[in-house]
Amino acid sequence: MTSYVENETEVCMPFDVQDTLQRIMEAVMEMEGCPYETTVSLLLTDNEGIRQFNREYRGIDRETDVLSFPNISFERAGDFSAVESGEADHFDPDSGELVLGDIIISTDRVMAQAEEYGHSVYREFAFLTAHSMFHLCGYDHMEEQEAGVMEAKQEAVLTQLGITRND
Repeated sequence: MTSYVENETEVCMPFDVQDTLQRIMEAVMEMEGCPYETTVSLLLTDNEGIRQFNREYRGIDRETDVLSFPNISFERAGDFSAVESGEADHFDPDSGELVLGDIIISTDRVMAQAEEYGHSVYREFAFLTAHSMFHLCGYDHMEEQEAGVMEAKQEAVLTQLGITRND
């Protein structure tokens, strides 16, 4: 599995972002039974940067904590048979890995939400990363039932990795 991290802020997280992303990616892909090696890109930005992306791509002119841009249109969340059609744009031509998509996280929101919820910056970053990874696998939280499924999966991955609210 390959992950790419770009930090366009001057914020230096107090943990290894690449390693954390990689651990969460691997846990999510294992949980979802993904039969492919995967690639994910992560951009760390600030509130203004994520607001611009949110405005441009979603038509919502406000900041948010995380944005997810899936490369795959899942008919059913977590069902990777959608990529078996062999569409070339699902796979990186150089590595052959399945390109899941892109994640954008606001470091400003990570810091603020960690303080607001009373846990570590590491825990908040890990939560947002897991949340976004499940979006890249086709999950959503627009309806109550969907939200329950997604929340349970997020919590299961974080618990499996030993990342708790007490961190």
